[in-house]
Amino acid sequence: MTDTPPPEKPGFWRRLTGGLARTATNLTQGITALVTKRKLDAATLEELEDLLIRADLGTATAARIVEAVGRGRHDKMIEPDEVKALIAAEVEAILAPVAKPLVIDPAQKPYVVLMVGVNGSGKTTTIGKLASQWRAEGKKVTLAAGDTFRAAAIEQLKVWGARTGAHVVARESGADAAGVAHDAITEARANGSDVLLIDTAGRLQNRTELMAELEKVVRVIKKLAPGAPHAVLLVLDATVGQNALTQVEVFTRLAGVTGLVMTKLDGTARGGILVAIAATHGLPIHLVGVGESAEDLQSFSAKDFARAVAGLS
Repeated sequence: MTDTPPPEKPGFWRRLTGGLARTATNLTQGITALVTKRKLDAATLEELEDLLIRADLGTATAARIVEAVGRGRHDKMIEPDEVKALIAAEVEAILAPVAKPLVIDPAQKPYVVLMVGVNGSGKTTTIGKLASQWRAEGKKVTLAAGDTFRAAAIEQLKVWGARTGAHVVARESGADAAGVAHDAITEARANGSDVLLIDTAGRLQNRTELMAELEKVVRVIKKLAPGAPHAVLLVLDATVGQNALTQVEVFTRLAGVTGLVMTKLDGTARGGILVAIAATHGLPIHLVGVGESAEDLQSFSAKDFARAVAGLS
């Protein structure tokens, strides 16, 4: 990924706005009902705070927004659009420091990217989309089918490999995932790959034996390639809401997460959770996804996201 937004940006902005419509509608309808024909008193501000918390923005963010809305406006009338603009400004201020594109360091060859997350988060699909984008930039890519628990995941990665022209390292279902990672690094070095993307099984954070295996995968990578993995991307499904906060905590502890990818923003009323995650953990947010095609995964823009969440066109 580069710092230059892809040419599909205008279309992506429309899809992001549409994808976050459920989040924005719930929030903006509540705001309109709350502040219309009503002065901004303590009770109104408290109800606004509850509304923001219900939108999954998090308690700290909700308190910060309410403080900004109330500043100098106590016992005065306020327009819904003014509240939305203040929400957008505060959300952007929280997100701007963590909105960082995913940049491949050409000095590290192969640049090893470990993908982690729970089942159904969109990990394997995200790998395919990244492979497609990097191949389009002329990079040589190797994919490692490290989700050896699911035969379907191995086949899905092979399909993406065939579609994008990426080399795929895969073993039979049930094979040792750390062994697959070891072979993939060896093959990626041998074939001169610029990037190696390693898939992992969709581990639920309460499955201790699977989390132990993830730690083993990380150990093998570090032993074989000091300094690697160069990026550990946690793929989060926006539809899970508050549970995403726990996933960030657990995977960061076990795998050393360096950045986040948020998928399925087009299918949820809980898109505000990304703001709570940013406020709580401060991890870089690299990419957001709003659909199935490769161009539906784009670099994260704090301003675009903040405006979409607040229902500003």
